[in-house]
Amino acid sequence: MEDVSPRHRHRHNRLKQLRAFCHAAQERSISRAAQRLELSQPSVSLQIQALERELGITLFERRGPKIQLTPDGESLYEIAAPLVEGIDALPERFEAHSHRQQLGHLDIAAGESTSLYVLPDLLRTFMGHHPKVHVRLHNQIGEEQIEAVQQDRVDFAVGSSLDLPEDVIYKAIYTYKLKLITPLDHPLGTKPDISLEDLGSGELILPPRQLTTWRLVNLVFQQHSIPYQVRLEVGGWEIMKRYVELGFGIGIASAICLTGADNLMVRDLPEVFPQRTYGVMLRRGRYLSPQARRFLELMAPQAFSGATDWESGVPDDLQESVFVPSDRQ
Repeated sequence: MEDVSPRHRHRHNRLKQLRAFCHAAQERSISRAAQRLELSQPSVSLQIQALERELGITLFERRGPKIQLTPDGESLYEIAAPLVEGIDALPERFEAHSHRQQLGHLDIAAGESTSLYVLPDLLRTFMGHHPKVHVRLHNQIGEEQIEAVQQDRVDFAVGSSLDLPEDVIYKAIYTYKLKLITPLDHPLGTKPDISLEDLGSGELILPPRQLTTWRLVNLVFQQHSIPYQVRLEVGGWEIMKRYVELGFGIGIASAICLTGADNLMVRDLPEVFPQRTYGVMLRRGRYLSPQARRFLELMAPQAFSGATDWESGVPDDLQESVFVPSDRQ
């Protein structure tokens, strides 16, 4: 049996003394306090006397069978009672807290690609661990996501956006390259080196103009003064892949949606195209529910685990970039 250090034994005795004192103060009787504590009356008396000696004060006035707090006793009771009650109620409070974490709801805003390729495995694990949490997945993109985050209609959004307002912060979690996709028989599918001029020849299929990928492609062509034409704008990676398979043109898509099962040629883009990140968008300063914290910790343990003080709201140091330079040499 391990020896208990004098310091720890002293702390343990202090708790017993304070508990005996508080019960005696509430009952105005040593004997009734002993009954509540399931101790002998002499034991309770000794604990109170030890506390009086240590503090150098008198805690009770004895008036026949009853006792009454002295002014010093009243001051100590005001301090000690919440502490004792908090410690004694710890098991019940912890059980209630754990129970609350298993209930409630979790609202996530995400676009099609994130919902299809990023979230399924995470949601399967989370829902397996928290089967009583009701998860709602909101299919939103761009400004819809940001507004939902700003107005607290969702706990957070998962995706990426170039233009974030001051009250929304972004934490990058996943990084994917942008790829060129072509029909199987397209000349660019086998061409050794692909240039920006090849991409701008008038066959491009891109997501809608307000979305991040189209704006990135536009930025790259403008920076290099290369004219280009978009043949078709379509919503969603799956639709883009289908139209490329059907021979409508070539596409620039995030590797997030390329599973290897598509009837497409997949090629690297010129190095000037950065990699794209997907991550979490949160309202600055928002308090996150236990359910939201558990999901974020599951998504990115190193970024969101216990070291982050969520009690004071979402911290300001999460802001990161939606795009990072390509790592290809």
